[in-house]
Amino acid sequence: MVLFKRTLLLFIVLLLSFTTANAEIMQGGKTVPSFKQDAASIRHTYETQLYTLSAFKAGHYGLRMYRQTMDPKYSAAVWSDMARVASRLNQLSSEVHTPEQIDIYSQKRLSSYVDDTDIRSTLRYQATKKMPEYFYLGVDLLGSMARANEYGLKHRNDKQLREIIRRYDFKKYATDEAMIKAWAAQLANQVYWLRQLGEQDVVDEFVEAFKLAYPDNKDAALSKQQYGNKIYGLTHILLADSQYYQYPLKESDHQWIYDYLRNNIDTILKRTKEDIISEVGITFLLAGLEDDPVVYKTQKHIQNAINREKSMVPSTSNSTDLTDGEHRNVLAIMLLDWQTPHAAPTIQNEPKAFISKPYGLVGK
Repeated sequence: MVLFKRTLLLFIVLLLSFTTANAEIMQGGKTVPSFKQDAASIRHTYETQLYTLSAFKAGHYGLRMYRQTMDPKYSAAVWSDMARVASRLNQLSSEVHTPEQIDIYSQKRLSSYVDDTDIRSTLRYQATKKMPEYFYLGVDLLGSMARANEYGLKHRNDKQLREIIRRYDFKKYATDEAMIKAWAAQLANQVYWLRQLGEQDVVDEFVEAFKLAYPDNKDAALSKQQYGNKIYGLTHILLADSQYYQYPLKESDHQWIYDYLRNNIDTILKRTKEDIISEVGITFLLAGLEDDPVVYKTQKHIQNAINREKSMVPSTSNSTDLTDGEHRNVLAIMLLDWQTPHAAPTIQNEPKAFISKPYGLVGK
């Protein structure tokens, strides 16, 4: 009897998921748009104003939508992202490469956190002040080199930049408990970027340190901020392994994470922000688990969070600022209207997106 009830419940959830994703439904006497319709509405909000955003934000949006749709209309946003990457690598390779220069640069980056009383910023300052070079190495250098690599490019001073990476043992940052509690998602990105670049591989060491920093039996004792940091770290292990929506995932490669997310999805919906919730759903979609009840629960939560007057998902403080909401809303689009991962764009396979390369970037 219990098995029958569970089977019936799963069937109902899957039926609702299919119905809601593909057509308008009646809810409380009102017609509710489908998930795809809501994704289209948010997409319209952003794409009619995309180039009012910074190069970083426009590039972040455009690259993700390119990888979802392969639509060349996003090529201009991708180019602006390439230009941003080239500019950063040009600066670091020409102006910030000696130990003294790196120290000055890193101390300046650290100082921006001194007067910020936000809980997350305070944690980051306290954790990173003993190893400020992390700002240079992890936050600025690795991300830019990895993005160029994804485009099938490298910086013209790639050899010099790799020599800088090799001066440091990244395990120092990736396994430090205070660093994980301050930078979980970022460290997940960075250990996978190092692996992607063929440099030091500390993915396994980071994962083990992460488990020690956030044991599951201590979840109830975590603050809302720290619980969010934990879930954000888990989703970024998965997203980084997919090289950010380029490659499908295999559930069994990360079984412990998928099991945890399934078992705790109701708590996640209550205790984390909408961008994290969207990422949870997307990680299941990347593994081909579109029929898993977790996907429907995250989609329904995000749909219910939409500000229909502004056609976007607002912040937890109800802000509908376009720039601040870009990350949150591009994730909502992807969750509500998932396509498929594509390893793109690359100069080898989509040359039209690379008609001209920003100065400093060359083919691999």
